[in-house]
Amino acid sequence: MHPLRQTCPARLAPVLAMLLFVSAPSALAGPQTKDSATFAKLHIPHMQKRPTIDDFESMQPSPAIAGQMLKIDGFLQRDPKDGAPISQKTEVYLGYTNENLYVICVCFDAEPNKIRTHMVRREQINDDDQFGFVLDTFADRKNGVFFFANPYGVQQDGIWNDFNEPDYSYDMLWNSQGRVNSQGYVLWFEIPFRSLRFSRDSDQTWGIFFERDIRRSNEFAFYPRITANAQGFLTQETQIDGMKDISPGRNIQFIPYGSLRSFRALDDLPGGMPHFSEKSFEPRAGLDSKIVFKDWLVFDSTINPDFAQVESDEPQTTVNQRFEVFFPEKRPFFLENSGFFDTPINLVFTRRIADPQYGLRLTGKRGPWSIGTLFADDQSPGGSVDPSDPLYGQRAYFSIVRVNHDIGKQSTIGFIYTDRELNTPFHTACTDDPCIIKSNRVGGVDAKFTFSPTWYMQVQALASSTDFNDGTHKGGPAYHWWVEHTTRKVEYNVMYQDTSEGFETATGFFRRPDVRRFSQFAAYTFRPEGKHLVSHGPSVFTIRNWDHKGNRLEWFANTNYKVRFQRQTAFGAFVNAGHELLRPNDFSALSANTDYAHHTYGFFFFNGFSKRISTNGELGWGRSTNYDSPALPVALAPFLAKSNYAQLFLTIRPVGKLTIDNTYLLSRLRTLSAGSAIFNNHIIRSKWNYQFTREFSVRFIGQYNANLANPQFSSLQTTKNFNADVLFTYLVHPGTAIYFGYNSNLENLDPSLTLDPNGNLNRLRNGYINDGRQVFVKVSYLFRF
Repeated sequence: MHPLRQTCPARLAPVLAMLLFVSAPSALAGPQTKDSATFAKLHIPHMQKRPTIDDFESMQPSPAIAGQMLKIDGFLQRDPKDGAPISQKTEVYLGYTNENLYVICVCFDAEPNKIRTHMVRREQINDDDQFGFVLDTFADRKNGVFFFANPYGVQQDGIWNDFNEPDYSYDMLWNSQGRVNSQGYVLWFEIPFRSLRFSRDSDQTWGIFFERDIRRSNEFAFYPRITANAQGFLTQETQIDGMKDISPGRNIQFIPYGSLRSFRALDDLPGGMPHFSEKSFEPRAGLDSKIVFKDWLVFDSTINPDFAQVESDEPQTTVNQRFEVFFPEKRPFFLENSGFFDTPINLVFTRRIADPQYGLRLTGKRGPWSIGTLFADDQSPGGSVDPSDPLYGQRAYFSIVRVNHDIGKQSTIGFIYTDRELNTPFHTACTDDPCIIKSNRVGGVDAKFTFSPTWYMQVQALASSTDFNDGTHKGGPAYHWWVEHTTRKVEYNVMYQDTSEGFETATGFFRRPDVRRFSQFAAYTFRPEGKHLVSHGPSVFTIRNWDHKGNRLEWFANTNYKVRFQRQTAFGAFVNAGHELLRPNDFSALSANTDYAHHTYGFFFFNGFSKRISTNGELGWGRSTNYDSPALPVALAPFLAKSNYAQLFLTIRPVGKLTIDNTYLLSRLRTLSAGSAIFNNHIIRSKWNYQFTREFSVRFIGQYNANLANPQFSSLQTTKNFNADVLFTYLVHPGTAIYFGYNSNLENLDPSLTLDPNGNLNRLRNGYINDGRQVFVKVSYLFRF
């Protein structure tokens, strides 16, 4: 699937942003390109007999179905040569029966030995050649569902929205088959109408576009033409009709599950003594359900959910970070339809719901109106303290309401309200925000205005109210303004954001209040589109932050130059420069506001030339701040240090069914004068997945984390950790599966479990203990009515 165009903050003169109000045509009409308008509506024929993949064994329809299906060709590239014909012949055949939609793609390839395809887990096909399509069943050019497959028929599906990342968590029941031969490959799709949502009109008209990806040449081709000179994909779709007297069905689903686990884990709760807890036999059961009302309103619920099979987070460097590091949500219930709650300022970060016992979600769209609600509890506050703590057993309650109304074709205005409530006592040992906030309520409005195929603007205004367990209160507004312009060669955006000193969101991802931000990003891409060189060009990003007293908190600038070649190869270089102001209220060891000057330079690369090996990475050197300076016996102020880092990724596919993903992250600080080590942080991760069949797989993850700290210059501990995770999966289809897993964690903890003067567990220089292990089995089954 073609990656959605990423919007990053970046730089030009701000006057360009104002020009759009003068030059942008028909402000709320929404984009419609000439190219998309010229493609005629497609009329899909009804079939008495279902086609099979065997009917296309010779790369053309068999005599039994010849002439019974609509044929489509004439695919045009979006990348690397916008508007050029696809390099490999592609034919698509469409038809439907009373129960199913059928799409067959005959993908010719002059070099079939270079087709990239692997037997991988469902959804994991982004590095393969693939074909698919997006269905806009309500023809509103705003939302759709997508169905893709690699040449082996491995599926990928989800929800498509032009202004958000694809939602892969939304799984549907459908069938696919794929065959590779000496002329290319054939893909067969069977989409049950009962898996889709659409109106009950007797005559159906839907939006659709098709896509074929050829990875070795980094080629993305579409029917109809989807040009990069206009924002969005659904805005450029064509339409299909001819489908009569079909029904989406009642669409009621129940997925009960049962699990058993045995575990031993370290309990290190505030107010209690560290100790191990264990159970040799812990049964658990729960239920997920989905009910669709009137073909547009979807009610999802989960009771006693279990996420044991969810893969661990991708590694990130978390040492010497001044603010919280963002780890994306991975739990399926919270991922599905999460786009309903997206706003420019992040107010819904469902990882805040750490340990739910139940969750309820209602989402839907009818006409110009969209609605999303989410209600859940969180047992983690009461489970994070010792049983003697007055907070023990208490839970937080989350309530979120989101309403949107479409204006024109590609503009919207919306409202959002979030609420988190916790009956938290004053005398709890837990002093983190999730424990001391009694209530946090945020409400506001936002809008997105599309002025032309290349210009759009987002605005948001919010107000928050927060009460704490000590009786104090704070509140205040927050504002956001964003304008973006995108063409095939030019990208530009400008952003202004203002969060007051009292603004707070306990349901979203929010790093700090009392900040005004102004940022700009600009990039220009030269596109020679030659035999080897595809594109190259510079980009510039700047951001300036200051508080409401007028203090400049941060100034940062980045410039880089990127060169992209054929065969998925690219490299570039960058330079960063900036200043950061730290205040006594940020770090108590400071006696006055202090400015720190930073700089970094480095390079990055990507290479997917081989279908067996791909690699990418980034390396940088420079000067940055050591925030974790020693706190004892006398607290030292943060100080500047030499820094360097590396982020390296290597994927190996030695055979078609085995994928090995490797990661190495390095972060290091040294003193400016003598170059003495402050800390060295290493993260090494290797993930092996062997796909025996499309249904049965085994996954192993081994990860080693080591933070080697010098107590003379850092308050960080020297920590070493090794985690091993094995998971066997038999996935019949989404919802029906068997999981068997084992996880073990080794850490350099002192077996005595005593605490150091900072209240941290004492560590060993050498040696490990097992501080957590579990084995589990989980079975779930989808009942569909």
